[in-house]
Amino acid sequence: MRKTSPSARSRPIICVRQKPGSRQQAIVSVGGLTLKAAIGRSGRTAFKREGDGATPIAAMKLLSGFWRPDRVRGLSTALPMRPIRKDMLWCDASGHPAYNRPVKAPFKQSHEELARQDDLYDICIVLDWNIRSRRRARGSAIFFHLSRPGYEPTAGCVALQLRDMRRLLPFLRKGSVLQVF
Repeated sequence: MRKTSPSARSRPIICVRQKPGSRQQAIVSVGGLTLKAAIGRSGRTAFKREGDGATPIAAMKLLSGFWRPDRVRGLSTALPMRPIRKDMLWCDASGHPAYNRPVKAPFKQSHEELARQDDLYDICIVLDWNIRSRRRARGSAIFFHLSRPGYEPTAGCVALQLRDMRRLLPFLRKGSVLQVF
């Protein structure tokens, strides 16, 4: 049997299931990998709303990603990735035309800074939650990013430790699906 590289394989489905006994942590599995993850402080929900702190129960395609080249080197992935610059922001003002889209500083409306002081967005993958079909107040900036120490809960994203994200990246490409159950 011929071995295939991760880039030659079909798009994997990344399964995210709530960890038994923990509303704010999850088990991520893809292929033969099983990884611990953090999810939203309010757990999971099928009725996502802006600011609710919940991770949406949904199948979300991976669109692209960002990384901090000043902190992370040597990424291996087929997923389209762009380096984060200091002026890169993400609009989370639901009434603004750029809602749930990247924007540049200066930007007066509510937003997330992609060049954060902490390391959460050192690797940050954009999930197709409320992006291609946007609806006001349905949630923004739902990313697949790095976790805090101890897997502290997120604001609604899915988060892995850096070592685990590095293990997973070679299997990812645009159109791969992250499925939260």
